[in-house]
Amino acid sequence: MKFNEASSAAYHFVYDVFCDWYIEIAKPIFQGADEAAKAETRATTAWARDQILKILHPFMPYITEELWARIAEGGAQRETLLIEAPWPVVTAPAGAEAASAEMNWVIALVSGVRSVRTEMNVPPSAKIALLLKDPDPQTAERLARHKDVILQLARLTSVEAASTLPKGTAQFLVGETVAGLPLGDVIDFAKERTRLEKELKKATDEIARFDAKLGNEQFVAKAPEDVLTEQREKRLEAMATAARLKEAVARLAT
Repeated sequence: MKFNEASSAAYHFVYDVFCDWYIEIAKPIFQGADEAAKAETRATTAWARDQILKILHPFMPYITEELWARIAEGGAQRETLLIEAPWPVVTAPAGAEAASAEMNWVIALVSGVRSVRTEMNVPPSAKIALLLKDPDPQTAERLARHKDVILQLARLTSVEAASTLPKGTAQFLVGETVAGLPLGDVIDFAKERTRLEKELKKATDEIARFDAKLGNEQFVAKAPEDVLTEQREKRLEAMATAARLKEAVARLAT
């Protein structure tokens, strides 16, 4: 692995996994009443923090060395300087694969709720309910275990299983389970559909313009390579936007 690839992987792990998700998921645990869970989460967080300092040390030697020393102040003495500390060696414990799959499910569920909120222009302050249509036993167990985390991170009033979803429910999939947000009393479905269809047409027209330009042999022959690369990247962005808007329109059709 090249240096820049390693630094990018480390950055995305720390920022996108540890900070974006682990810390946020840990907050409801620390705010809860289960002291054993708090202690375990606190110990796990401290261990993960130390491993992160080791991973980041080759890219940020001075600041990580300083943090390594300062974090230990008032607590157990470090056995070595960070530069001399052994490189992290992680052996996956029994059940790690199942635990990872379960947390990925939680993340997918919360991300799905957040995406619908954004796409449907649901006010950030609005607290809404979440329904899972006929969840299987495994999904029901996951929901029960992580209900408090899901409620807080997705800003929900409740999350329940249901045999049917009411009219005016924006639906999305989490694995094989249909999830729904009843938004009939929160947004105007007809107005929102008109807005989304207008944005979808704009994105579709933009894709057509890129296709016409990139399909023009004279333009492709004369344009600098960086211009062609930029046009192709913008086309891909427009296609991703169109796909997202199509999903949003489909949700409103239910």
